[in-house]
Amino acid sequence: MSDTYDFILKLRAIRQYTDDPVSKEDLNRILEAARWTGSSKNTQNWSFLVFTDRDKLDRLAECGSFTDPIRNATAAIVLVKEPEGNEFDIGRAAQNIMLASKSIGVASCPITLHKQDVVNSFLDLEKGQVARYAVSLGYPAADAAPARFGGRKDSERLVRWM
Repeated sequence: MSDTYDFILKLRAIRQYTDDPVSKEDLNRILEAARWTGSSKNTQNWSFLVFTDRDKLDRLAECGSFTDPIRNATAAIVLVKEPEGNEFDIGRAAQNIMLASKSIGVASCPITLHKQDVVNSFLDLEKGQVARYAVSLGYPAADAAPARFGGRKDSERLVRWM
């Protein structure tokens, strides 16, 4: 197996972080990976809102129902679907953010922003923009042990050969 394949299989959502702020250099590297994500017809109909201020992170956490990772994080990126954008491309960008983060030692967790009225008010989105997803970021806490959770369903339960 290739190193890349093994790397992908080991990606985990991490919800506990140290108090050390994610460096500007690391954030820029993560954002560059997001920017280079492929998109349908190369439209790149997205934008990224970066949060590092503690008060704003706490306000962002109010935009969803299961947002403790944002409260624990020192940074978060909100993925904004621009008009004519699509959810599939936003998901691809989120995954690139998470993979790039892991590659440089930054932990991440995907977040759904369930409360759209709160999101729209807080982010002051323009007509046609939608922000449903964010990724919390931080350096992993010593007790962040995602391997103890989960596992995966057997492929026989998930895959149908047609």
